Amino acid sequence: VQLQAFGGGLVQAGGSLRLSCAASGRTFSSYGMGWFRQAPGKERESVAAINRSGGSTYYADSVKGRFTISRDNAKNTVYLQMNSLKPEDTAVYYCAATRRDWNPRRTLYEYDYWGQGTLVTVSS
Repeated sequence: VQLQAFGGGLVQAGGSLRLSCAASGRTFSSYGMGWFRQAPGKERESVAAINRSGGSTYYADSVKGRFTISRDNAKNTVYLQMNSLKPEDTAVYYCAATRRDWNPRRTLYEYDYWGQGTLVTVSS
């Protein structure tokens, strides 16, 4: 599967952005999906994940209550709605797909396919 993430940009603190990740192929619904981010000089970290059906989700503590992950299997797309953005949310955001069964805390090494990343910059 090929993934393409888009929707990043520059936003002021307190603002909102919605990231989208479009997947190619007919088997999108067979993949668990995740969003990761990597800030300059830091390791890539998990932000949110969602299972194949969309019925189960996971959020990192740092974004819980502010970000919402969702998916539309008919459109082969996963979304990340980001509200109340903070300067520390500034990073390149990546979407990823895994063929493994649902585990909300899968590490980045357990994801099989990655999008190219989209930059989110939050100004103070």
